[in-house]
Amino acid sequence: MQPNFKRVKFACYTANVTMSIIGNLSPLLFITFRSLYGISYSLLGLLVLVNFFTQLSIDLIFSFFSHKFNIPKVVKFMPLLTIFGLLIYAIAPFFCPKDFVYIALLIGTVFFSASSGLAEVLISPVIAAIPAENPDHEMSKLHSVYAWGVVAFVLFGTLFLLIFGQQSWQWLTLILIAVPLVAFFAFSGSELPKMQTPERFSGAIQFLKRKELWLCVIAIFLGGASECTMAQWCSGYLEQAIGIPKIWGDIFGMALFSLALGLGRSLYAKFGKNVEKILFLGAIGATVCYLTAALSGVAILGLNACALTGFCVSMLWPGSLIAASDRIPDGGVFLYAMMAAGGDLGASVGPQLVGVVTDAVSANAAFADLAQTIGLSAEQLGMKAGMLVGTVFPLLAILVYFLVLKGKRNTQAQ
Repeated sequence: MQPNFKRVKFACYTANVTMSIIGNLSPLLFITFRSLYGISYSLLGLLVLVNFFTQLSIDLIFSFFSHKFNIPKVVKFMPLLTIFGLLIYAIAPFFCPKDFVYIALLIGTVFFSASSGLAEVLISPVIAAIPAENPDHEMSKLHSVYAWGVVAFVLFGTLFLLIFGQQSWQWLTLILIAVPLVAFFAFSGSELPKMQTPERFSGAIQFLKRKELWLCVIAIFLGGASECTMAQWCSGYLEQAIGIPKIWGDIFGMALFSLALGLGRSLYAKFGKNVEKILFLGAIGATVCYLTAALSGVAILGLNACALTGFCVSMLWPGSLIAASDRIPDGGVFLYAMMAAGGDLGASVGPQLVGVVTDAVSANAAFADLAQTIGLSAEQLGMKAGMLVGTVFPLLAILVYFLVLKGKRNTQAQ
């Protein structure tokens, strides 16, 4: 008798909602931490960098040593790690002197980021290993849950802080612990499907010699950069370049982008096919949206470009996973770990590059004169320049996804 995996699916969906909370908690609280504890912008940015670096480290460990772990036990332990990290994050200000709050935030970030890295590596192969009539749709559905989780979290978190004040952020964090707690109980007692892992380290090395693996890793690197650059900068773009207040920047930026992201993934989960073509067209659409956001001087056009980017990039991450699993069906956990590493690297490099360019242009006297000439502030010009540089990721993705599409057609012709 075939096991019923409905409870496992629910647990995986809840784990993905947890990932959406972890990935957006610190950015949502940046201004709060700045005003309450005087933490510098560079240290606040370090929280995001530590988040991605920790996830990337987990990705690489599981890429080569997944055979050393008891995968089902790791999956079931994962939510507890999240809960522990969020607890440290939330209760630190109650017990730590003001000057040490940041250290506690950093420690909490390491713990829940490690959990998020485990979820990123292991949840997709769990879903992929569950028998399904259309595995591509199941994978898209899983990733759509992440996007809807971002929408719900941003709206709930923003309204909570608006109603109860910034000083109540600890209570918001404690309330959010309910989500990984549900995931823990859902995983407990569940029977997970069997997943493939390389039998030894040398087995992983053999996979690295396959050209199609590296093409797929580059594809998800560019997809992750295209998605996360706009996801992390759209609120700042709307606030700085257009002048929208923070609360509306968060709602119309992060939430509207994630709403479009979830819509695209949900539509593919329901009707989608030919993922390679979707990747290619999505990269073209994202390039147009980035250029529009960077070059347009019309506020409503820039707002719509940010939102529409979410729809265009919606399948670049999960679609790359689907394309990779089609080409390397024996990849198992190793494949998903390598893809997670590529995606996380893109998700950290893209936003960081935009930030560096934005700061450099904003602080340059020559650009300040140019900004004044065209009726912009130095920060507005810097933001637009950063967004323009961000266009390089979907632009390069067009070429890579064309190669992926061409490769599939050549395979079908043989």
